[in-house]
Amino acid sequence: MTIDPDMAEIAKVFFQESREGLDVMESGLLSLGATADGESINTIFRAAHSIKGGSATFGFGEVAAFTHGVETLLDEMRNGVRPVTAEAIQTLLQSCDCLREMIAATEAEQPLDQDRIATLNGDLKNILGERPHDAPVPVPTAAASIEAAANTEAAGWRIAFAPVADLLRLRNEPTRMFAELRRLGAFVARADVSRIPPLDALDPESCYLSWDIEITGQIPRPKLDEVFDWVDSGCRLEISSIGNSAAVESEQAGPPPEAQPGATQAAPPSQVERAPPASAPVQKASGDSGSIRVATEKLDNIINLVGELLITQSMLSGFADGIDPNELDRLRQGLSQLARNTRELQESVMQIRMLPISFAFNRFPRIVHDLSRKLSKKVELKLTGEGTELDKTVLEKISDPLVHLVRNALDHGLETPEQRTAAGKPETGTIELGAFHEGGNIIIEVRDDGAGLNKAKILRKARERGLVPMDQDLTDEQIDNLIFMPGFSTADQISDVSGRGVGMDVVRRNINDLGGHVQISSKEGRGSTIRIRLPLTLAILDGQLVRVGKEVYIISLLAIVETIQVERERVNTLAGRTEVFRLREEYLPVVKLCDQFGVEPDSRSAEDGLLVVVEADGKRVGVLVDDLLAQQQVVIKSLESNFKSVSGIAGATILGDGTVALIIDVPDLIRSAAKSGSGAVAAHAA
Repeated sequence: MTIDPDMAEIAKVFFQESREGLDVMESGLLSLGATADGESINTIFRAAHSIKGGSATFGFGEVAAFTHGVETLLDEMRNGVRPVTAEAIQTLLQSCDCLREMIAATEAEQPLDQDRIATLNGDLKNILGERPHDAPVPVPTAAASIEAAANTEAAGWRIAFAPVADLLRLRNEPTRMFAELRRLGAFVARADVSRIPPLDALDPESCYLSWDIEITGQIPRPKLDEVFDWVDSGCRLEISSIGNSAAVESEQAGPPPEAQPGATQAAPPSQVERAPPASAPVQKASGDSGSIRVATEKLDNIINLVGELLITQSMLSGFADGIDPNELDRLRQGLSQLARNTRELQESVMQIRMLPISFAFNRFPRIVHDLSRKLSKKVELKLTGEGTELDKTVLEKISDPLVHLVRNALDHGLETPEQRTAAGKPETGTIELGAFHEGGNIIIEVRDDGAGLNKAKILRKARERGLVPMDQDLTDEQIDNLIFMPGFSTADQISDVSGRGVGMDVVRRNINDLGGHVQISSKEGRGSTIRIRLPLTLAILDGQLVRVGKEVYIISLLAIVETIQVERERVNTLAGRTEVFRLREEYLPVVKLCDQFGVEPDSRSAEDGLLVVVEADGKRVGVLVDDLLAQQQVVIKSLESNFKSVSGIAGATILGDGTVALIIDVPDLIRSAAKSGSGAVAAHAA
């Protein structure tokens, strides 16, 4: 269906909060077991209830109808009518996937996958239609009889609705319910105005009215409940069938733990601004890379710092007309204060982009759950350091490499229960995903207690494919890292999980492109650990300024291994033009920035300049420069968005004197140098 343009912005809130609700549902379902507590199921139920209510309000009928079936099954579970079974949990997890697809298609105004919806609807109905063998037949109670009678098509209904006073302040418009009731049948509404105070005491944002409504017609009770889905238990809502003296309270999910009495739970986004469910991520909606939620404290801190900057600016503006020599100390003090305020403001702004790594980690319980079922393995996933923060851009780009690593650990690393038992291990294997800060970087580790890498098999495969000379001896560390070579795989059979040799080399390349580094250590029979080192942010770079001729370039300090004053006897020329430098037992190709970027240098030969040894993607080269300048933090500006993409350049920055300096893309520089036509460079860089 087409979304009303006037409602488009508000609909974005619904889509965002629905994804958050689905995250809550999935997380809760994965934690359910045979002894699931009622509160866990209530949390899942509330999330489904909110999605159903919001989708019905916007007219997304198919989403609301599908969620209703999910909600019904959850309702039976929380009421103890139906036990929590593995089959039901799996069906509900698949329903969460289906709802994600439905919401994405609805947001993009694309058709829904009707076959998938029909299949899952059938699965839900099959579960609901079967009486569990171990479940007692429920004995109707008086209350249940009243509820059953109320759910039949009565001749009419009597509704008493008294909202809380702050309903309007929460952006609800209670009179919209009348438009919905009008679609169901003829009704009469009487407003109670007894709570309206004198004019001088009236608060225009408070609601003082309540209503008694009678609606006639053969109206099913569930249809009536949908009209009031948005009402929270803080309001008074009583619904009884005409001719039935027993008032039946409308079924309402309890408010989230953080909600205050009277706050709405599943109110239409067009009417209410509400907090997400208690377990939902609060910084950023899943799947939304274009927006970010920011804690109020972070914004308050920035506002305070802007105020400090204005005070400093006012102080310095007094020197615009001239400087009295007696005022030099005050000028220095003002400049020092300006530098401090600017640094603090920069740090605060960067904090806005920082998100906990739990946004990447939260997807893995579901991945491990599904893959372990597929591979018939028993796995326990342990997550540590979920609160460790890193830049939003880094977080988004590291998610896919982490998926590769976890899938490989489960597929290749962990053994089957039978194999583990035979090896004297517990049937259940362990995968640990941890994160922590170390210096100015974030460290992410993926550990498993599986079989470890088969070093003999890895080395044999590498030699068969010509990746390693037959007579070359390698250390254990070098053998382990062969798995990162392009096209390398030891899998005997190709599957849809792994074995095509297109995963680990891409993982390393993606991590290196982020300015990071990945390494693996493994012990046969005891498991493997993959350690990833990443910068906290891609917006700011700790760089080394270098000069080539009259141009200044910046190289990331993370990529620099060492800097060497070249000695003539350690330089050799190959093929009459390519220079290599002997660094201890290794020959490094020399990459000349002057040739790479067409700059007139001071030094034409490695014998006359400085060599900055850089490393990326497991390769090292020496970058020839004329001089080393200062080290400083620089703010990275995109070259592609402001000019065009340039090979070997990651971006640009503006230096203190106003000149523009280009930032070297070390991985791309090494790759492009290897492809530039020099066989020697390609051979030595490999």
